[in-house]
Amino acid sequence: MSLKIDEIKNKLNELTDPSSELLKEFESDQRIGVQKLVAKWYREHEKKEQARLKFLKMMEYEKNLYMQNVKLIAGVDEVGRGPLAGPVVAAAVILAEDTELIGLDDSKKLSKEKRQYFVKRIKEEAISYGIGMASSSEIDEINIYEATKLAMKRAIEQLKHSPEHLLIDAMKLPMEISQTSIIKGDATSISIAAASVLAKETRDSLMCELSLKHPNYGFEKHMGYGTKEHLQAIEKHGIINEHRRSFAPIKEQVNSNT
Repeated sequence: MSLKIDEIKNKLNELTDPSSELLKEFESDQRIGVQKLVAKWYREHEKKEQARLKFLKMMEYEKNLYMQNVKLIAGVDEVGRGPLAGPVVAAAVILAEDTELIGLDDSKKLSKEKRQYFVKRIKEEAISYGIGMASSSEIDEINIYEATKLAMKRAIEQLKHSPEHLLIDAMKLPMEISQTSIIKGDATSISIAAASVLAKETRDSLMCELSLKHPNYGFEKHMGYGTKEHLQAIEKHGIINEHRRSFAPIKEQVNSNT
Protein backbone atom coordinates (compact mmCIF):
# COMPACT_ATOMS: atom_id res chain seq x y z
CA MET A 1 0.00 0.00 0.00
CA SER A 2 1.44 3.37 -1.04
CA LEU A 3 2.04 6.09 1.55
CA LYS A 4 -0.35 9.00 1.93
CA ILE A 5 0.87 12.32 0.55
CA ASP A 6 1.20 13.83 4.04
CA GLU A 7 3.36 10.88 5.08
CA ILE A 8 5.56 11.36 1.99
CA LYS A 9 5.87 15.06 2.81
CA ASN A 10 7.12 14.23 6.31
CA LYS A 11 9.65 11.71 4.98
CA LEU A 12 10.90 14.20 2.37
CA ASN A 13 11.46 16.76 5.15
CA GLU A 14 13.89 14.27 6.73
CA LEU A 15 15.79 13.47 3.52
CA THR A 16 19.14 15.16 2.78
CA ASP A 17 20.70 12.81 0.20
CA PRO A 18 19.62 13.21 -3.46
CA SER A 19 20.81 9.65 -4.18
CA SER A 20 18.44 8.19 -1.59
CA GLU A 21 16.52 5.11 -2.72
CA LEU A 22 13.44 6.49 -0.98
CA LEU A 23 13.63 9.67 -3.07
CA LYS A 24 13.86 7.57 -6.24
CA GLU A 25 10.79 5.66 -5.12
CA PHE A 26 8.86 8.90 -4.62
CA GLU A 27 9.99 10.14 -8.05
CA SER A 28 8.30 7.12 -9.66
CA ASP A 29 5.02 7.86 -7.88
CA GLN A 30 2.64 9.21 -10.56
CA ARG A 31 0.39 11.18 -8.22
CA ILE A 32 0.54 14.90 -9.03
CA GLY A 33 0.74 15.85 -5.35
CA VAL A 34 3.78 13.61 -4.87
CA GLN A 35 5.45 14.95 -8.03
CA LYS A 36 5.03 18.49 -6.73
CA LEU A 37 6.54 17.55 -3.37
CA VAL A 38 9.53 15.89 -5.04
CA ALA A 39 10.07 18.93 -7.32
CA LYS A 40 9.92 21.21 -4.27
CA TRP A 41 12.45 19.00 -2.46
CA TYR A 42 14.90 19.32 -5.35
CA ARG A 43 14.47 23.12 -5.50
CA GLU A 44 15.11 23.48 -1.78
CA HIS A 45 18.04 21.07 -1.92
CA GLU A 46 19.57 23.14 -4.74
CA LYS A 47 19.16 26.34 -2.71
CA LYS A 48 20.82 24.73 0.31
CA GLU A 49 23.66 23.43 -1.84
CA GLN A 50 24.22 26.88 -3.38
CA ALA A 51 24.27 28.42 0.12
CA ARG A 52 26.77 25.81 1.30
CA LEU A 53 29.06 26.45 -1.69
CA LYS A 54 28.85 30.21 -1.14
CA PHE A 55 29.77 29.72 2.51
CA LEU A 56 32.82 27.65 1.52
CA LYS A 57 33.81 30.36 -0.97
CA MET A 58 33.47 33.01 1.74
CA MET A 59 35.76 30.95 3.99
CA GLU A 60 38.73 31.07 1.60
CA TYR A 61 40.51 34.05 3.20
CA GLU A 62 40.08 32.49 6.63
CA LYS A 63 41.18 29.01 5.47
CA ASN A 64 44.36 30.39 3.92
CA LEU A 65 45.24 31.98 7.27
CA TYR A 66 44.31 28.84 9.25
CA MET A 67 46.72 26.90 7.03
CA GLN A 68 49.45 29.32 8.14
CA ASN A 69 48.52 28.53 11.77
CA VAL A 70 46.85 31.92 12.22
CA LYS A 71 43.81 31.11 14.34
CA LEU A 72 42.49 34.36 15.84
CA ILE A 73 41.21 36.16 12.75
CA ALA A 74 39.02 39.23 13.27
CA GLY A 75 36.65 40.33 10.55
CA VAL A 76 36.04 44.09 10.74
CA ASP A 77 33.33 46.18 9.07
CA GLU A 78 31.36 49.38 9.59
CA VAL A 79 27.89 50.73 8.95
CA GLY A 80 26.74 54.32 8.71
CA ARG A 81 29.24 56.32 6.69
CA GLY A 82 26.56 57.99 4.56
CA PRO A 83 23.74 59.12 6.91
CA LEU A 84 23.16 62.72 7.94
CA ALA A 85 22.67 61.75 11.59
CA GLY A 86 23.89 59.29 14.18
CA PRO A 87 27.20 57.53 14.77
CA VAL A 88 29.27 55.39 12.46
CA VAL A 89 29.30 51.91 14.02
CA ALA A 90 31.92 49.19 13.55
CA ALA A 91 32.11 45.58 14.66
CA ALA A 92 34.97 43.12 14.97
CA VAL A 93 34.26 39.38 15.11
CA ILE A 94 36.57 36.41 15.71
CA LEU A 95 34.88 33.21 14.60
CA ALA A 96 35.92 29.71 15.61
CA GLU A 97 37.55 27.68 12.85
CA ASP A 98 34.70 25.16 12.76
CA THR A 99 31.87 27.72 12.77
CA GLU A 100 29.25 27.09 10.08
CA LEU A 101 27.19 30.16 9.29
CA ILE A 102 25.64 28.95 6.05
CA GLY A 103 23.44 31.66 4.57
CA LEU A 104 25.36 34.54 6.16
CA ASP A 105 26.06 37.35 3.69
CA ASP A 106 26.63 41.07 3.39
CA SER A 107 24.11 42.67 5.79
CA LYS A 108 22.55 44.68 2.95
CA LYS A 109 21.51 41.43 1.24
CA LEU A 110 19.73 39.96 4.27
CA SER A 111 16.27 40.63 5.66
CA LYS A 112 16.03 42.03 9.18
CA GLU A 113 14.79 38.63 10.41
CA LYS A 114 17.84 36.91 8.89
CA ARG A 115 20.20 39.52 10.35
CA GLN A 116 18.70 39.07 13.82
CA TYR A 117 19.00 35.30 13.50
CA PHE A 118 22.69 35.56 12.61
CA VAL A 119 23.41 38.20 15.29
CA LYS A 120 22.09 35.77 17.91
CA ARG A 121 24.27 32.96 16.53
CA ILE A 122 27.35 35.15 16.21
CA LYS A 123 27.05 36.35 19.80
CA GLU A 124 26.58 32.77 21.02
CA GLU A 125 29.24 31.08 18.88
CA ALA A 126 31.99 33.64 18.21
CA ILE A 127 35.26 33.37 20.12
CA SER A 128 34.93 37.11 20.67
CA TYR A 129 33.21 40.17 19.25
CA GLY A 130 33.47 43.89 19.84
CA ILE A 131 31.47 46.99 18.95
CA GLY A 132 32.95 50.45 18.44
CA MET A 133 31.53 53.73 17.27
CA ALA A 134 32.36 57.34 16.53
CA SER A 135 29.78 60.02 17.31
CA SER A 136 28.41 62.63 14.94
CA SER A 137 30.54 65.29 16.69
CA GLU A 138 33.67 63.16 16.20
CA ILE A 139 32.76 62.71 12.54
CA ASP A 140 32.50 66.49 12.20
CA GLU A 141 35.79 67.00 13.99
CA ILE A 142 38.03 64.49 12.15
CA ASN A 143 35.96 63.62 8.98
CA ILE A 144 34.00 60.47 8.20
CA TYR A 145 36.97 58.48 6.86
CA GLU A 146 39.05 58.99 10.01
CA ALA A 147 35.98 58.46 12.20
CA THR A 148 35.35 55.13 10.48
CA LYS A 149 38.92 54.02 11.30
CA LEU A 150 38.43 55.21 14.89
CA ALA A 151 35.21 53.18 15.25
CA MET A 152 36.95 50.10 13.82
CA LYS A 153 39.91 50.53 16.19
CA ARG A 154 37.53 50.82 19.15
CA ALA A 155 35.68 47.66 18.05
CA ILE A 156 38.96 45.71 17.87
CA GLU A 157 39.97 47.01 21.32
CA GLN A 158 36.70 45.57 22.72
CA LEU A 159 37.70 42.02 21.72
CA LYS A 160 38.48 39.75 24.67
CA HIS A 161 41.21 38.03 22.65
CA SER A 162 43.90 39.92 20.74
CA PRO A 163 43.55 39.08 17.04
CA GLU A 164 46.52 37.74 15.12
CA HIS A 165 45.21 39.05 11.82
CA LEU A 166 42.53 41.48 10.65
CA LEU A 167 40.31 41.04 7.61
CA ILE A 168 38.88 44.50 6.90
CA ASP A 169 36.32 45.68 4.41
CA ALA A 170 38.16 48.09 2.06
CA MET A 171 40.22 49.79 4.76
CA LYS A 172 43.71 49.81 6.25
CA LEU A 173 44.08 50.60 9.93
CA PRO A 174 47.09 52.22 11.65
CA MET A 175 47.52 49.30 14.06
CA GLU A 176 50.38 46.93 14.78
CA ILE A 177 48.38 43.89 13.69
CA SER A 178 48.84 42.17 10.33
CA GLN A 179 45.82 42.85 8.15
CA THR A 180 44.24 42.30 4.77
CA SER A 181 42.03 44.91 3.16
CA ILE A 182 39.37 43.28 0.96
CA ILE A 183 37.22 45.14 -1.55
CA LYS A 184 33.57 44.11 -0.97
CA GLY A 185 34.83 42.03 1.93
CA ASP A 186 31.36 41.80 3.49
CA ALA A 187 30.31 39.66 0.50
CA THR A 188 33.53 37.63 0.18
CA SER A 189 34.72 36.92 3.74
CA ILE A 190 32.56 35.17 6.33
CA SER A 191 34.27 37.01 9.21
CA ILE A 192 33.68 40.42 7.63
CA ALA A 193 30.07 39.44 6.83
CA ALA A 194 29.58 38.57 10.51
CA ALA A 195 30.96 41.99 11.50
CA SER A 196 28.74 43.66 8.88
CA VAL A 197 25.58 42.09 10.30
CA LEU A 198 26.52 42.86 13.89
CA ALA A 199 27.35 46.51 13.07
CA LYS A 200 24.15 46.97 11.05
CA GLU A 201 21.82 45.61 13.73
CA THR A 202 23.63 47.56 16.48
CA ARG A 203 23.34 50.84 14.58
CA ASP A 204 19.70 50.23 13.63
CA SER A 205 18.88 49.66 17.31
CA LEU A 206 20.66 52.89 18.28
CA MET A 207 18.73 54.86 15.66
CA CYS A 208 15.44 53.37 16.87
CA GLU A 209 16.33 54.49 20.41
CA LEU A 210 17.15 57.95 19.03
CA SER A 211 13.72 58.05 17.37
CA LEU A 212 12.10 57.71 20.82
CA LYS A 213 14.00 60.79 22.03
CA HIS A 214 13.29 62.72 18.82
CA PRO A 215 10.05 61.31 17.38
CA ASN A 216 9.63 64.08 14.80
CA TYR A 217 12.51 62.89 12.60
CA GLY A 218 11.52 59.32 11.68
CA PHE A 219 14.95 57.86 12.52
CA GLU A 220 13.40 54.41 12.98
CA LYS A 221 12.47 54.42 9.27
CA HIS A 222 15.46 55.94 7.47
CA MET A 223 18.20 55.35 10.08
CA GLY A 224 19.50 58.89 9.60
CA TYR A 225 19.93 58.75 5.83
CA GLY A 226 19.01 61.78 3.73
CA THR A 227 15.54 60.72 2.66
CA LYS A 228 12.88 63.23 1.61
CA GLU A 229 11.07 62.63 4.91
CA HIS A 230 14.24 63.31 6.90
CA LEU A 231 15.06 66.49 4.97
CA GLN A 232 11.53 67.78 5.48
CA ALA A 233 11.80 67.06 9.23
CA ILE A 234 15.08 69.00 9.42
CA GLU A 235 13.46 71.92 7.59
CA LYS A 236 10.51 71.91 9.99
CA HIS A 237 12.11 71.00 13.34
CA GLY A 238 15.72 72.07 12.90
CA ILE A 239 19.08 70.41 13.52
CA ILE A 240 19.77 68.33 16.65
CA ASN A 241 23.08 67.30 18.24
CA GLU A 242 23.05 63.95 16.48
CA HIS A 243 23.11 65.58 13.03
CA ARG A 244 26.45 65.68 11.22
CA ARG A 245 27.11 69.38 10.71
CA SER A 246 29.93 68.75 8.24
CA PHE A 247 27.59 66.91 5.85
CA ALA A 248 25.59 68.58 3.11
CA PRO A 249 22.81 69.74 3.32
CA ILE A 250 23.16 70.11 7.13
CA LYS A 251 26.33 72.16 6.58
CA GLU A 252 24.52 74.64 4.30
CA GLN A 253 21.73 75.08 6.83
CA VAL A 254 24.21 75.69 9.66
CA ASN A 255 26.06 78.27 7.55
CA SER A 256 22.84 80.03 6.56
CA ASN A 257 21.92 80.38 10.24
CA THR A 258 25.24 81.96 11.24
